[in-house]
Amino acid sequence: MTRLATAFTNARAQSRAALVTFVTAGDGDTAAILDALVEGGADVIELGMPFTDPMADGPAIQAANLRSLASGTRTSDVLAIAAAFRHRHPETPLVLMGYANTMTRPTPAAFAKSAADAGVDGAIIVDIPPEEAQELVPFGEHGIAVIRLATPTTDAARLPAVLEGASGFLYYVSVAGITGLQQAAQDSIESAVARLKAATDLPVAVGFGVRTPEQAAAIGRVADGVVVGSAIIDQIAQHGEDAPAAVRAYIESLSAALAAPKEHAA
Repeated sequence: MTRLATAFTNARAQSRAALVTFVTAGDGDTAAILDALVEGGADVIELGMPFTDPMADGPAIQAANLRSLASGTRTSDVLAIAAAFRHRHPETPLVLMGYANTMTRPTPAAFAKSAADAGVDGAIIVDIPPEEAQELVPFGEHGIAVIRLATPTTDAARLPAVLEGASGFLYYVSVAGITGLQQAAQDSIESAVARLKAATDLPVAVGFGVRTPEQAAAIGRVADGVVVGSAIIDQIAQHGEDAPAAVRAYIESLSAALAAPKEHAA
C-alpha cells in the first residue's frame, strides 16, 4: 500500500477525515514548517512549487510564491527540501503541487524521476487538463500518483475524463474561483462529494476556502479529506521566524476538530 493510501485508510479507521495541508516551498523556514505540520497532526502534505503566475491561487499564496522566488528558490531546491523531508518523515505522504512550467521540465519523465528519487508520493499539476494527460504518464511509471481536480463545473459528461488515470485521491475544488477568498456552502459541498464518491473509489478531499476548525469539521463529516492552504500561508506571513510554532498550534486545532465525534453527521 502506498503512503497516500495508508494515510487515508488510517484516518478512515479512526472515523475521521484526513487533514491535507499546503505550504509553498521556500517561503520561510520550510523544513521547520513541514516538521510543524507533521507534529501538529497533518496526514498529507502538499508542497507548492513556486511560480510567477499561479493562476488558481489567491493573494496569500501568490504572495508566498513571490517571497519564495525572491529568496532564490529553484526546482532543485524544492526537490532537496522534499528529499530531506522524506529522510526525517519516512511515512508522511508528500505531494508536489504546481504548474506545468515547473513540473514538466526539462521533460515530464526527467522531472518525475527526480521527484520519485526525492521520495515524492504524488503530483497535482493544476493547468494540465485531462485531454493532455499523456504528458503525465511518466509520473505513474515512477510510482507518483497523478491527483486530479474536480470543480463545481465538472459535470457528468466531463467527470469520467477527470477520473481516468487519476490516483492517490481526488481533489474537489469547492468554489469556482481562486484559493483562500471564499468557501462554498456546506450543502453544495455535501451534494458534490456524494456525486463524486458515487463515481470513484478514490478518497475525495475538499479544499479552497477552509480556514477554521469548525469549517474543517463540517466538511470532514462528509469528505475523506480536508485541504487547508491559504490559512497556513497566512500564519507563515504573519509570524515570520515564529511561524513553525504558530503553524503547529493551528494544525493541532484543525486536527482536533476532525478527530471530534461526529454527532451531527449527515
